[in-house]
Amino acid sequence: MSQAALRYAQERRTQTLDELKDLIRIPSVSTLPEHRADMLAAAQWLLAHCKIIGLEHVQLLKTQGHPCVYADWLHAPGKPTVLVYGHYDVQPVDPLNEWKSPPFEPTLQGENLIARGSSDDKGQVFAHLKAVQALLQTDGKLPVNVKFLIEGEEEIGSLHLRPTLEAHKQLLRSDVCVISDGNILSPAQPLIVYGLRGLVYSEIEVQGPSADLHSGRYGGAVHNPMQALCEILAALHDGNGTVTIPGFYDRVRKLPADELQAMNQLPFSDQDFLQEMGAPALWGERQFSVLERLGARPTLEIHGIRGGFTGEGAKTVIPAKALAKVSMRLVANQSGAEIAKLYANHVQSIAPRTVKVQVRILQHADPALTERDHPATQAAARAYEASFGAKPCFMLEGGSIPVVEMLQKRFKLPVVLMGFGLPDDRLHSPNEKYHLPTFYKGIDCSIHFLQEMGKIGA
Repeated sequence: MSQAALRYAQERRTQTLDELKDLIRIPSVSTLPEHRADMLAAAQWLLAHCKIIGLEHVQLLKTQGHPCVYADWLHAPGKPTVLVYGHYDVQPVDPLNEWKSPPFEPTLQGENLIARGSSDDKGQVFAHLKAVQALLQTDGKLPVNVKFLIEGEEEIGSLHLRPTLEAHKQLLRSDVCVISDGNILSPAQPLIVYGLRGLVYSEIEVQGPSADLHSGRYGGAVHNPMQALCEILAALHDGNGTVTIPGFYDRVRKLPADELQAMNQLPFSDQDFLQEMGAPALWGERQFSVLERLGARPTLEIHGIRGGFTGEGAKTVIPAKALAKVSMRLVANQSGAEIAKLYANHVQSIAPRTVKVQVRILQHADPALTERDHPATQAAARAYEASFGAKPCFMLEGGSIPVVEMLQKRFKLPVVLMGFGLPDDRLHSPNEKYHLPTFYKGIDCSIHFLQEMGKIGA
């Protein structure tokens, strides 16, 4: 075990933090066209940094959207090849007025770095880059072959990743993929996620009259599109929080007894979780535990409603149209394409005849399960224990990472999910943060992981 690499990483923490801040300052918001130049700037920053730390064959892989960054080090014959996946794009910052500091000016608050992208995912993928640098600078080599693929469209569903993977299949050929785009349970309790939910993201548009109407003159005789939309949305759940789409639960995987038992032994408190959320009370399918609802059950959520007048003061208008953004998180054995079709048909079936309804499916991805007993997963478990001082728990996660399903199904590539974030990092929300002691432990963990993988034959 290379203690020199660990010391190198620890002695350079100040410089590492400064470098991370430089990357975070680039506002790489993939979903907004006005940030296209920033996306390229972030990719080029990573390109240059990969060269600086000693990676080779560094290049941008062009896509129909934002490019991917590729780099490798392939001088460990007879050893496994590890593909490290991450993303440099970030979520929009709205609502801006809720940020306590500028979202793209990294600000230290105690042990936390406050900034958009600090945890999701720039900080986490940066931990692996720093681990590679530490090993190369001290040992002069890596214990395994390493490839990096850092994409720029994860936050918009990895729209062009699949054709990129296909086009560069030989370049990306590996034995295992490690992804750090999640969290552990606490700074002292690591976690390995072995299942991710899939995603269907949609828009529902309701059209009523051909133009906005005066509510005094037409109210009571025309179905308000905002009201019709709310009626449709309200009908998508019953009083128990169960999704009402026919067939929605038909393929849901029932948790095996050993997984359910392990889940019940996790250090999890409903009350602590409620306090973390800041909500008045828990909600959802009462026949399932909170942990089951968070990772083992599919969901349907409403993300935004647009229509009518929302400015200051009063305007008595019946809007001509209204729109809602709705997503579903899917669990093992469910199909994104199938659920999208069931959902669209159901919305049309419950839509009032007094309005026209259009359902648009913007993206969908299937759920994924990883192998808990795979040698690489066990290597990750040993690495976590060595760096965090505790054995990791295993848990199903509610989030979605589209590349996991792509790599597993199309490329038959085992995936290890090694998160270095914390549950309260406020991902996708104002005041996103990254706990720096956990970030530094993540670098150490990556060093241990690469060394543990080096003990495994190719």
